[in-house]
Amino acid sequence: MGNIHTVGPNEAMIISGGCCGADDQRKLIVGGWGWAWCLVTDVQSLSLEVMTLNPVCDSVETSEGVPVAVTGVAQVKVMRDVSFLEKACEQFLGKSVKEVEGVILQTLEGHLRAILGTLSVEAIYQDRDQFAQLVREVASPDVCKMGIEIMSFTIKDVYDNVEYLDSLGRAQTANVKRDADIGVAEANRDAGIREAECDKNKMDTKFSADAKIADAARNYKMQKADFDQEVNARKAEAELAYELQAAKEKQKIRAEEIEIEVVERRKLIDVEEKEILRREKELIATVKRPAEAHAYKMQLIAEGTR
Repeated sequence: MGNIHTVGPNEAMIISGGCCGADDQRKLIVGGWGWAWCLVTDVQSLSLEVMTLNPVCDSVETSEGVPVAVTGVAQVKVMRDVSFLEKACEQFLGKSVKEVEGVILQTLEGHLRAILGTLSVEAIYQDRDQFAQLVREVASPDVCKMGIEIMSFTIKDVYDNVEYLDSLGRAQTANVKRDADIGVAEANRDAGIREAECDKNKMDTKFSADAKIADAARNYKMQKADFDQEVNARKAEAELAYELQAAKEKQKIRAEEIEIEVVERRKLIDVEEKEILRREKELIATVKRPAEAHAYKMQLIAEGTR
């Protein structure tokens, strides 16, 4: 009789012995299922989840002979590649997660101690990222031989029991304070210089603006005077043209009036001439003709009497 065995995506199943339909003696299954014969095959599992380790090294002497303690945090896991997974099975199959973590932790702590002995306290304390990267690069080949991958490694704390770091910190603090005082003095000096430069630039800008305003005012007045002169000239020309036109119109009106008067006088002369002719004719009719008639009559009488 046989049974079906399943594992999750974060777990590997190893079936060893006689497998149905397989010629090899070991079968690796990740996140799947497999068939195993009862009492004939052996089914074991290996966790592929991330393991968090806390390596600790106490009283490890640095390159300067100063004993320090270092704590770190590492994230490791079994690699899924078949070749590395087989190596992990050879090393850890049948062991609990705690036992696997213990083996990897001892390896990391060993490399951590070895690297601490080659560095100074200042290098360890001031550049923790570089120190952690160095530990990871040195330890990775060894844990890789066990099918383990170091996903991350960081330094959590660095301390000592001989107050070396405190002394270093006080010296660093004094240097920082000194540099800060120097920086403040230089900043105040630069601020004073900058303030004076700003005041000078402000006054220069003000004088330049005042000069531009004065130039603009002068140009405005000159342009206004030119405009006023031109306007007055045009106005005078317009008034003169108006007066000339008015004079011409008056001359035309006067000429027409004179012509009318001439016409009227001519008419009066014609009337007077006609009146004279009428009177002449009237005199001739009333005086001359009767007188001539009377003379002619008297002549006739005289001739008759003679």
